[in-house]
Amino acid sequence: MTINKERLEQINELEEKLGFSFKDKNLIDIALTHSSYTNEASSGNKKNNERLEFLGDSVLDLVVSEELFKKHHSYPEGKLTKIRSKIVCTSSFAKAAEKFSLTAYLLFSKGEQNHNGSKKKSVKADTFEAVCAAIYLDCGYDFLCQFLKREYGETVKKLLSDDSLFVDYKTKLQEEYNKNKKIILKYELVKEEGLEHDKTFYMQVKAKNRVLACGKGKNKKEAEQMAAKKAYEDLKR
Repeated sequence: MTINKERLEQINELEEKLGFSFKDKNLIDIALTHSSYTNEASSGNKKNNERLEFLGDSVLDLVVSEELFKKHHSYPEGKLTKIRSKIVCTSSFAKAAEKFSLTAYLLFSKGEQNHNGSKKKSVKADTFEAVCAAIYLDCGYDFLCQFLKREYGETVKKLLSDDSLFVDYKTKLQEEYNKNKKIILKYELVKEEGLEHDKTFYMQVKAKNRVLACGKGKNKKEAEQMAAKKAYEDLKR
């Protein structure tokens, strides 16, 4: 598919930030095309980045898993999984996207632009996954690994040095209720909003029939943790 001059200039600008050029410009063009853009009638047969998001999610999971496996020989599977979950998540990928302002180059529908689509955490994270998939397909796995280490190695170290990131609020909250009351807390889905690829989940935590707190997230586990965090902080006050 032919890329127009204006779009090519945008791609070249991003390539300067990234520090390399794509051999196949169509890959990065697709990675920076939101599904809302292709859903508009005027967009023709242009592809969007959803398939690249899917691939990027898996590739990034492998990159992080391999690095943790190699660097932490004494860590058991459970600890490795816990660490990986703090790196491979919507929040960290959104932060990663912000380093190169990736969503500033994303093609949106007019409606999504009007609703500040480029500022949504989930959109930032999805774009990062798609761009990483494009790098992987264009330059290979080893190149992607080196790029990620160079650009995000120090950031990941700082992320992992923050012990507060590893707090499991569901466990902490349950431990508090086990001290005296011996009540098994329950988590219930209140509602879910948004399109299939960009949903927000709302969960509530209950002690018997009393709602302790509600939380929201891009998946049910994240929403449960947010609800537990609020309930735990309220309890400690």
